[in-house]
Amino acid sequence: MISSHPFSGLNMCMSGSATSCEECLLIHPSCAWCAQEEFGRGRTLTSRCDLSQNLQKRGCEARFIEYPTSSISVLQNMPLSSKGSGLTQYGVVQIMPQKISLSLRPGDQTWFGLQVRQVEDYPVDLYYLMDLSLSMKDDLDTIRNLGTKLALEMSKLTSNFRLGFGSFVDKNMSPFSYTASKYQENPCNGYKLFPNCVPTFGFRHILSLTDKVDRFNEEVQKQMVSRNRDAPEGGFDAILQAAVCKEEIGWRKEAYHLLVFATDDVPHLALDGRLGGLVQPHDGQCHLNDENEYSASEKMDYPSLALLGEKLAENNIFLIFAVTKRLYVIYKDFTALIPGTTVEILDQDSKNVIQLIIAAYNLSVWDHPEDINLSFTATCQDGKPLPGLRKCADLKIGDTVSFNVSVEARSCPPRGTDQSFTIKPVGFKERLEVSVDYQCDCGCSRTAQTNSSICSSIGTYNCGTCHCEPGYLGARCECQEGEASSMYLSACREAEGKQVCSGRGECSCNQCLCYESEFGKIYGSYCECDDFSCARHKGVLCSGHGECHCGECKCHAGYIGDNCNCSTETSSCIADDGQMCSGRGNCVCGRCQCTEPGAFGDTCEKCPTCPDACGTKRTSPTPHITHSLMDLSKWSCSDNSHSICDPEK
Repeated sequence: MISSHPFSGLNMCMSGSATSCEECLLIHPSCAWCAQEEFGRGRTLTSRCDLSQNLQKRGCEARFIEYPTSSISVLQNMPLSSKGSGLTQYGVVQIMPQKISLSLRPGDQTWFGLQVRQVEDYPVDLYYLMDLSLSMKDDLDTIRNLGTKLALEMSKLTSNFRLGFGSFVDKNMSPFSYTASKYQENPCNGYKLFPNCVPTFGFRHILSLTDKVDRFNEEVQKQMVSRNRDAPEGGFDAILQAAVCKEEIGWRKEAYHLLVFATDDVPHLALDGRLGGLVQPHDGQCHLNDENEYSASEKMDYPSLALLGEKLAENNIFLIFAVTKRLYVIYKDFTALIPGTTVEILDQDSKNVIQLIIAAYNLSVWDHPEDINLSFTATCQDGKPLPGLRKCADLKIGDTVSFNVSVEARSCPPRGTDQSFTIKPVGFKERLEVSVDYQCDCGCSRTAQTNSSICSSIGTYNCGTCHCEPGYLGARCECQEGEASSMYLSACREAEGKQVCSGRGECSCNQCLCYESEFGKIYGSYCECDDFSCARHKGVLCSGHGECHCGECKCHAGYIGDNCNCSTETSSCIADDGQMCSGRGNCVCGRCQCTEPGAFGDTCEKCPTCPDACGTKRTSPTPHITHSLMDLSKWSCSDNSHSICDPEK
C-alpha cells in the first residue's frame, strides 16, 4: 500500500521552478512532469512540473506524464512453521516474508508487513556464563544442580536442548587484581574469611554446548572461586568471547542461542582498561588459546556496549542478565542500550530463566541505509497496534505477532548504488532481506536526443525541453550569447537596475516568458503584471465585485473603491417619506451616513432632538387644549414614527 501526499496551500511543484524532470520529482512526491513537446506554447512559460491532475487539465496527455510511485515486491514468502521437529527441505520458518524488494521515490512513504512466530520444539543452545569472583562463593551452590533443572524445564519446550558453561573474574593486572608475587597462585592469601582460591583469570570456556546434562553438573562441581581487587568484574570481556567464538562454544546455526550471564556486581566498560594502561580498543574478535582461556585479557580494553550489541545480534544471541536484586536497576538500564537483552533476578529456581527465554520478540535492523527512514508498529496478542514499538512481550511459544514497517527514502544515492538492509528478531537466525532501488530517474530521459532539430540542432531534447549547448539560449536554442546577450537581457528589463522579467519569468532571446503561478496569471512585456496582487476585502480579491488587472481592481458596474467594496446603489437609502436618508444624511456605498446631530436609523429617520420632530407630526392644535402652543416645556414627544405630542400631566 502506498500513501498519497496531497498538500494544501502553496503548490510546491510550480513554485520550485524545476528545469528538468528529475528536479521536479525531487521537489515533492506529489509532483509530476509533462514531457509532451507541444505543451505550453505561447508567451506564458508553462510549468511542466505540477500535480498530475493539473497537467491533464492543461492539456498534457496521460502517456506523457512522468509520475513514479513507491512500490513493493514480495520475492520469497514461505508460510510460518508450526513446529521445529520434522524439518522440511526448507527448514524452519519463523519470519514471513523472507525477501522483499522496495522501489522508493524520495519522500513517498510506503509500508510492508511481517509476521514472527517462535515455533514449538525448536532447537535451543544455552550457554551459562558464571561470575567466579570471591563475592560469588555463596552462589556456587545455587547452580550445583542447575543443569538438571534447566534440562527438565527445557524439555517442556523442546526435545533438542544443549547446555554449555564458562566462567570469568577480571583482568589479571593492576589495578583490577592483586599482582604481587604472593598472590599469583592464591589471590586469597592472607584473607582470613576465605584463605584459599584459584589464580585470577579473565574468561575461561569450560564446557562446549552438549546434550549431556551430567557433564554440565560435573564441571560446575569442580569450580572454585577466585579473587580480584576492585568491585567491577570483567564480565563483558567474557560475553564478547562467548558470542564470537562460535566453533569453540559450539553454537549451532539452526538453534535458538541463549547466553545467561550470572553475576553479583557491575561490569567494567570500555575505557576502564586505561586505568591499567590498555589503550587498544577491543577488536571484536575471538581470542581463546589452547587452554580455552581469553588470551587478550591484558592486551585490549574492555568492549563497549555498542560492540557487544553488534556482536550479539550478528551471532543471533539473546542475552539474559541474571543478577542479584541490588543490581537489577543497573542492568535494566543496560538492556535499553544493548538490543536483544533482558534482565532477571538470580534465583535458586531456574523457572524464571525459562520464562525469559520466551519473554519477547524484538526486531533489529542491520545495514540500515542512512538515507532511509524506518518506523515500526507492533501488533501483539491483544490485537492493538502499538506505533513506535518494534517488540512484543509476555508471549508464549507458538504465538504469532505482526509488525508494520513504514519506509521512506529521504534522497537519491549516486546512480548505480545498490542498497539493502536486514530485519530479524533478536536471537533468531531467520531474517527478512530487503533490497532497495530508487525512483529518481524519468523514463523520458532514456530517449533523450542530442543535437535535436527541435533544439535547432545545437541542444539536447530531453523530456519536452531543450538543454542548449554553451553559448546558446532560448526555448529552442534559437539565440546565441555573446555581444548580443546583454542586449537581449536589456530588452527583458523594465528599466536599468530592475530584475530580468521582474523576477517572474525567463528571458528567451529578447522577450520575457512569464512563469505560471497557482495564484493566477502573470503577464506583461516584463512579467510586471498579474491578476492576483490587488486589494482585498475580507480576504476576497476586489471584494468579488471586480477584476484584478496589473495590480488594480477594475470594478463591475454598480461598485466603486480601491477594492470594489462600495456599492453605488441608493435605493436602500430612501426613507418612508421618499427623501434620501430622510434629508438628514448622505448615501455612501449604499448606506446612510447621518449628518444631522441626533439622527439615527437605517435611513436617519429617527431624531428625537431635531427641531421639526413634533411639527412634522401635526398640522393644528387639538381644540380642547387650552395651553399656549408656544409653551413647549410642557409638551413631550414619543420617539416612534407614529408619535404625537401630548401635554405633560
